[in-house]
Amino acid sequence: MTQESSPNHGQRDKYPAPSGRRRFVKGLVGASALSGVTTVGGLAVDATTDQGGIGGGTVSYVGIRNIAGPANRPMPIVPLEISDGALRGMWPSVSEVTAGGDTFRLARGELGGVTYSQQWFQYCGLEVAPGLEPDPERDGFLRSKTTYDWQSELPDGEKLRVEHFENYESWGNNIGSDGLGKPAVATWRSQGEDVKEIQVQVLRTPAVSKMVAGEDEYADLAGEIRDFLDAATAEDFIAWVNRCTHLCCNPGYKKTPGSAKFEAADKVYCNCHQSVYDPFSPAMATFASRPRPQE
Repeated sequence: MTQESSPNHGQRDKYPAPSGRRRFVKGLVGASALSGVTTVGGLAVDATTDQGGIGGGTVSYVGIRNIAGPANRPMPIVPLEISDGALRGMWPSVSEVTAGGDTFRLARGELGGVTYSQQWFQYCGLEVAPGLEPDPERDGFLRSKTTYDWQSELPDGEKLRVEHFENYESWGNNIGSDGLGKPAVATWRSQGEDVKEIQVQVLRTPAVSKMVAGEDEYADLAGEIRDFLDAATAEDFIAWVNRCTHLCCNPGYKKTPGSAKFEAADKVYCNCHQSVYDPFSPAMATFASRPRPQE
């Protein structure tokens, strides 16, 4: 498997402007600034953009690869861990950054050899979500959002737990092949009324262990990707932000029966404009993250 990023990953996302195992190593704040851009722990932080706000800029990240349709880059992976049997998204440590004369907080750190930052998720309007405020104390558990039939057994907002996925090696729902993994949709850092939610797709799949180990079809998976997955996944669970990088719809893994017409029955399919992502093909990519509102 090759690990080249798909074309145009560096282009600015084409979407409307908004209306309004943990192993982190603290990064170093760069001292140089040029035209409002400061390098912070390997990230280009732009404090003065024509969109207003703070903390945007070019960022590299790991996501699930886009393989068909108009989406121009992968959807970002949400690193996770297991706490007392419940799934919890990891959040980097928070420090103050000064760039372009503005001082603001930024959550970022090293995870599995990759700089993991809140900037990964600052696109498609999520940059204004309270969950992307750099608050390390916010509830990080992945909480069920009923999408698949099996999730109807859980109250919305209940923590997703390992025990909910015990049949992941045999699960199927008459879409695509059985036994590839068991999915769920969750919200992350989105507790509270009338809160703009951050929706996450969770998948427990035997492929995670194989990717980390570089086994079978993953023998050519890049070492940096494998190291990151080793730190960002747990017990065969992987998660990513469920926000299409084309026009911000919510795609789904094995969610749409008609996905088979687009050879996407076993992939992540967005039925808005037929973008397809492969959750079994993680990739590095770069994009221009949108600035957050002023603090």
